Amino acid sequence: MYKDWNHRAFSPNQRIIADFIQKNEQRVVYMTEQEMADELHLSIASVSRFWKAAGYKHAKDFKNRLRFRFESTPSVKMRDAMQRSDDTSLPQLLLDNCSHHLQETRRYLSDDVLKRAVDVISTARIIYVYSPGPCAGLAELMIYRMARFGLQMKKMAPSGHELLETLMHAEKQDVLLVFGFVQILPEIEVILNHAREANYQVILITDRLVYPRSQDADIVLYAGRGEVWEFHSMVGPTYIIENLILGVGLANRDSSLSKLDKLQQLRAQYGGKLPRS
Repeated sequence: MYKDWNHRAFSPNQRIIADFIQKNEQRVVYMTEQEMADELHLSIASVSRFWKAAGYKHAKDFKNRLRFRFESTPSVKMRDAMQRSDDTSLPQLLLDNCSHHLQETRRYLSDDVLKRAVDVISTARIIYVYSPGPCAGLAELMIYRMARFGLQMKKMAPSGHELLETLMHAEKQDVLLVFGFVQILPEIEVILNHAREANYQVILITDRLVYPRSQDADIVLYAGRGEVWEFHSMVGPTYIIENLILGVGLANRDSSLSKLDKLQQLRAQYGGKLPRS
């Protein structure tokens, strides 16, 4: 939705309006043009002209699109995916979507930011991973692979007070890797709030170019998954995770290869006595 906006073509006032909308989606749905103008200290004419500059007929047209995003449910997302695949080869449709998500992810994946994330993870005492809902599988993949390098990885509870049982141990030398998709959860807010006191670093992986409180994370990695109302692919986030895994392996090449060699020796020595899981 917002990624299609041509920010460079916006006037200074229009950039102010665009920034306000992206940071206050829930409020904007119920605000009048006059209320927006008053809060931003702009004329109502400036607000009225913004909608066409952003590609909409008027404020009502934009708000209808925004409401549709908020009201999207799993059934809406699946119905949309099914409708789009009716006249198209499903494998081809998925391949095209995956290619789009990967290209979008790469477009916003800065090599310097990725290197910072790899360095932070490589030197951390413990890496805590917060991975609610469908992100759980990504966490398992990351923990399984990085544990081979000798890193201390701990998965956090996905919700509720149980989260605090691991959060209480996080210290300055630690890293919290957080998956924040679609909306900010109360648990993520707690993690970000506590970071000020405990001084641990936060790496945020998100599918939103404008994510609430992303400025409170130390490192932000964007992973394209499609619009809010679409069936969400995990190929973009998986691409980010695999970059981190391989990056950490390369950052400590000799140590990583030594540990993998040891694993292979153990497999050769005892593999015949143990079933493959």
